[in-house]
Amino acid sequence: MRSFLFPLCCAAVLAAGCSKPPAAAPATVKPAAPAVKTEDRRHDESSYADPGQVVITDLALDLKLDFDSKTLAGTATYTLDWKDPKAAELALDTRDLKIEKVEGEGTQGAWMPLQYALAPADKVLGSKLAIQAPAHPQHVRVTYATSPQASGLQWLEPAMTEGKKLPFMFSQSQAIHARSWVPLQDTPSVRFTYSAHIVSRPDVMVLMSANSDPAAKRSGDYMFRMEHPIPSYLLAIAAGDLVFKSTGPRSGVWAEPAMAGKAAAEFEDTEKMIATAEGLYGPYRWGRYDILVLPPSFPFGGMENPTLTFATPTVIVGDKSLVSLVAHELAHSWSGNLVTNASWKDIWLNEGFTTYVQARITEALYGTEMAEMERQIDQTDLLAEIKDMSPADQALALPPLTERDPDEALSQVAYVKGAWFLQFLEQRFGRATFDPFLKGWFDDHAFQSATTDQFVDYLKKNLLPKNPNAVTPAELDAWLNQPGIPAFAPKASSRGFAVVDTARIAWLGSGQLPNRQLTDGWVTQQWVHFIEGMGATLTLDQLKQLDERYHFTGTPNGEIAMRWYPLAIRSGYKPAWNDAGAFIEKVGRRKLILPIYAEFVKTPEGLAFARQAFDKARPGYHPITTESVAAMLARAEAPAAK
Repeated sequence: MRSFLFPLCCAAVLAAGCSKPPAAAPATVKPAAPAVKTEDRRHDESSYADPGQVVITDLALDLKLDFDSKTLAGTATYTLDWKDPKAAELALDTRDLKIEKVEGEGTQGAWMPLQYALAPADKVLGSKLAIQAPAHPQHVRVTYATSPQASGLQWLEPAMTEGKKLPFMFSQSQAIHARSWVPLQDTPSVRFTYSAHIVSRPDVMVLMSANSDPAAKRSGDYMFRMEHPIPSYLLAIAAGDLVFKSTGPRSGVWAEPAMAGKAAAEFEDTEKMIATAEGLYGPYRWGRYDILVLPPSFPFGGMENPTLTFATPTVIVGDKSLVSLVAHELAHSWSGNLVTNASWKDIWLNEGFTTYVQARITEALYGTEMAEMERQIDQTDLLAEIKDMSPADQALALPPLTERDPDEALSQVAYVKGAWFLQFLEQRFGRATFDPFLKGWFDDHAFQSATTDQFVDYLKKNLLPKNPNAVTPAELDAWLNQPGIPAFAPKASSRGFAVVDTARIAWLGSGQLPNRQLTDGWVTQQWVHFIEGMGATLTLDQLKQLDERYHFTGTPNGEIAMRWYPLAIRSGYKPAWNDAGAFIEKVGRRKLILPIYAEFVKTPEGLAFARQAFDKARPGYHPITTESVAAMLARAEAPAAK
């Protein structure tokens, strides 16, 4: 997943009797998580599951997708591997699910009711579904239905889509939202294969993060199978007015008809990206690699669902300057999907590795300078972000996320500091040594979940001995466990940005904008750097001059918009307000809109404007975006209420 800059997830006898959920306990009562040693980094504080007792090895879904009720309803059937002979309970994660019944399969294939209890809901974790199964059935089946407000699903009316004719729905399971549409061991430490039978209205196309057929027809009845074990956050489903455009023999784009052609043209290098990554890190192991372009309400840049990356339309700007989104999500096919962080406190193993691999793909296809510009922007943004972060959150190996939402704990540290660390290792050992090491990490841990401790052990056995004097224990500790960026970190420096800096400084001093012959060749990354270097504010005359020449206000480029509008708002440039409001009403990608909201809420007039924009946008926002914006507005409104 990319949230930040995107330049360029039986025994013989079964216990009888089925219990209904118990009466609600007092709000202070909290379901207990399994006891665990604090030093165990495999333990996932964000899940009620106890993989030491039992793990799901396969999931079979049989669901009806209902646009009218905005629900998924049916059954989830689990194949189980009981690890502990003394285990008596299967604990599943749920959020806002209606559990109708739970059954276990007996020795003769008959399904028998099992006792279960649904605990009171925790604000972060949801509700623990405790299923009593002392006889250790190999298969357990839960009949359930989702809530229309499921945090991991978004339902869009036709008016909220590009074509305005058919409804649309899609999931976003990372980090812990899969539990809102499937009862699961919702932890990346558990991997399972899955199949699904989905029934829907016949005029929409249904897709999942599983086997895909570019020639599939709309039927209202769909079958899917994922043969490789995946963690729960990579479960994905989407349905809508979707058509397919090929970009290569094993890649293509799914999108609404009006968007499909533009998307396929923008992402035409996908097949080259796959081949480039394979040359570096070994074969692509997931069959097809397709991209689903979602409506603008998608809250993230992209989501690396296996075989079917979900992507925001905000990266389709006509010049391929933001297609590093594809490079990033494709890179997850090795780092994240193939080798997964065992818990969210080690998410740098997913995102840091992926950001590093993304840069290598970008460099190979678009040149060293493009990759260097992206690195410099990322590093600059990270250094600005960590100024306001707690020291513990600045480490790659995060402390336990007890009572913390993993979504809120995620920052650029995992992405950029993680990639920076790997770049440091590459520099110290050289690519001839480091590239085979990284490929070996992927190969040796394929289809497994890993921890920072495992990576360090692997590093000490397979890389450090190649040059014992290259890296000291203190340097490793500085990257992994200490706040900030080590003073010895290799800093990115773009030649293309030097030209931008010269032009900006000259304009700020003389009022003379750079020659069009110079700026006509600038790519998105250079415009981003141009704006970011302006300082906190500009005069109204300066903003007007920039706007008249470059038309930043109203730009369709989200990377420029998220930097121009905050600058304009801080500087009191009212002509940008209406377009800024239109942008945040149309786009739901958190990374692009939250900085704009953050500037609006700093003044009473701006806060009122932001509230009005949010009220208009809210029906089209994803629940994840809605929660983030609502929380920001509430914090801003709180002092005024006193």
